[in-house]
Amino acid sequence: MADMAIATKPRRGLRFGFLLNLTLLGLLLLMWLVLSVTTDAFMTTNNIVNLLRQASLWAIIAIGQTFVIITGGIDLSVGAVVGLSSTVVALLLKAEVPIWLAVTLTLLLGPVIGCFHAFGILKLGLPPFIMTLATLTAFRGIGLLLTNGATISGFPPEFTGFSRLELLGIPSLFWVVILIAIPSYILLHHSRWGRYIYAVGSNAEAARLSGVHIARTIYLAYILSATLACLAGVLTASRIAIGVATTGEGWELQSIASSVIGGTSLFGAVGSITGPLLGSMLLTTINNGANLLNVNPFWQRIITGFLIIAIVFFDQLRRRKKR
Repeated sequence: MADMAIATKPRRGLRFGFLLNLTLLGLLLLMWLVLSVTTDAFMTTNNIVNLLRQASLWAIIAIGQTFVIITGGIDLSVGAVVGLSSTVVALLLKAEVPIWLAVTLTLLLGPVIGCFHAFGILKLGLPPFIMTLATLTAFRGIGLLLTNGATISGFPPEFTGFSRLELLGIPSLFWVVILIAIPSYILLHHSRWGRYIYAVGSNAEAARLSGVHIARTIYLAYILSATLACLAGVLTASRIAIGVATTGEGWELQSIASSVIGGTSLFGAVGSITGPLLGSMLLTTINNGANLLNVNPFWQRIITGFLIIAIVFFDQLRRRKKR
């Protein structure tokens, strides 16, 4: 009964999202064309591989952030979770814990953190913004406390070598994104839980009356966000070959920006998996192109900020027309 009542919720904004994705793809291709003409280094193999590696890390946390935003929430802690997880996996590896076990134990932090966030929001009545803002500071502090602010290095070559691997010319980190994106797409767009996530973001009370278990849905969204942030932290430690608690500073904003630029509505109930993938690639291209053109890095933040303003503005216009 609940499924029938909310079966059409995931289709809300579908046409808008499709057109936006086409627009973002066209803009991305245009930027690649311009940068390939204006710089000698952009279309080199090394630069494209590095671009894909960085975009992969942002895409992973943006996918998790998208689940949360669609429910009408937000997760400001993902950057700190990246830093904490990179620190934890580094400490475990330095203690000579096997790689597979160190990675598994680190990823298990995700469900714990996600449950803690959902508990604070549902049981303590804290707004998602406040709850995750508090843990942003707390998790960063825990990471610094564990390491006393020091950088941890000396990982096994098998661990650091993974991020440098390529298959069919595509870096391993990007293959991880594909492995994450496919089940995420199925979960969000072709499952009962996906319909519940959209329904909660659209109208939580109506969803509850339709038989949706609100608490379980919100727990799921925050668990996915935290777990993917932990995965990004592990992959970041592998890529840069160090564990440091300050890793991922500002990435919470990058994840939100990637998701919003990709068409996810900050008002909830609208979003997709392909959107944050394109959004993260677009932001990475902006940063990469600005570096190659020797543009002041502060302009990168200005451009990102105005992109968010533009996307949210058009989203508001779309919502007003539906009323």
